[in-house]
Amino acid sequence: MDWQEVSGCWVLIPPRPSAIIHFLGGAFVAAAPQVTYRWLLEQLGRQGYAIIATPFVNTLDHAAIARDVLNRFETTLDRLQTTNVLRKRYMPIYGLGHSMGCKLHLLIGSLFKVERAGNILISFNNYPATRAIPFIEQLNINPAFNVEFRPSPLETNELIAQRYQVRRNLLIKFTNDDIDQTSSLTQVLQERFPNMVVIQTLNGSHVTPLGQDVNWRTGSVFTPFDAVGQWMKQEVYRDLHQLKREIIRWLEPFQST
Repeated sequence: MDWQEVSGCWVLIPPRPSAIIHFLGGAFVAAAPQVTYRWLLEQLGRQGYAIIATPFVNTLDHAAIARDVLNRFETTLDRLQTTNVLRKRYMPIYGLGHSMGCKLHLLIGSLFKVERAGNILISFNNYPATRAIPFIEQLNINPAFNVEFRPSPLETNELIAQRYQVRRNLLIKFTNDDIDQTSSLTQVLQERFPNMVVIQTLNGSHVTPLGQDVNWRTGSVFTPFDAVGQWMKQEVYRDLHQLKREIIRWLEPFQST
């Protein structure tokens, strides 16, 4: 099972997939999701999920990005089915997003007619451009020109509250994440779809989904440095596996994980 680039997306197809996951990553790491999120996505692939990860480059126009990643996802899916890499049969499609990827999935579910069995939204944030983009306030920009994402954070919240179509949602936040806004999103979604929204708080930080299973090898003599390395590996390993287990438990509620 190897990564392949198909129509602008990176795909990972297990032998007999049970469902499709459309993955969108965070703003500054989304250009190569098959690398930056490799461990998590490959674990889901081994569980039997076909992964279609759509890379993107962040701009101020988030609605245009949402339209573009959706178009590339649908083009890739059509090509996979046309070439029989994926059989033309019904398979549920789930959205999986991290950070800005959550906002894009929420915009897709609010602006376009899509069929989704559910969305998994990890470490959602919806900050204005002045906070989300490093050093933007230091740029020499005419103050009369309002630099802001489109739609703005307020407009995004209104779109979700009024038009978001995906009923079943898993929201995940981490204990050490100062930029997470999952709590406010939870209120909006629970008002729109009562009893269909699950929120989980896990150990970790905003960058936990980017973690890799570190292959730490000690030398012939075990040193204090090796002890620190092994401890770091255990912490990363524990948080990553907890995240994977919670995602799979939500995807497969009637099966043990």
